[in-house]
Amino acid sequence: MNFEILRNELEFKATRSSGAGGQHVNKVSSKIELTFNIGTSNGLTDREKGILFTKLTNKISKEQILTLTCQETRSQHKNKEIIIKRFFELIKESLVKKKFRIKTKPTRSSLKRKVDNKKKHGLKKALRKKPNID
Repeated sequence: MNFEILRNELEFKATRSSGAGGQHVNKVSSKIELTFNIGTSNGLTDREKGILFTKLTNKISKEQILTLTCQETRSQHKNKEIIIKRFFELIKESLVKKKFRIKTKPTRSSLKRKVDNKKKHGLKKALRKKPNID
């Protein structure tokens, strides 16, 4: 993964942001929309592309385009910085290989402890009931 190539392949579009801000919101295009075509990217290997397609299925369109938006601040430049940082974090997190977990059985003593605690708790609940006089 080459970050410089990826940065050059990013496309930005500025639109009007929604939310608070009064007249300023109606005049200024501060919302940034980042688009990145994963299919035609030269900064990713085929293996990395495959991983991204499987992990980011919900965020990628049918045309293999990843779209992210940011409208947190009123500044277009700050929103652009935020969205670039978010994009690279998303790519890095998606490409990290998940650690394989070796399944183990609980120990005999832990199972006994669990059963003892359940019995103790059940006894406590049973003692709270009104006595049955028959």
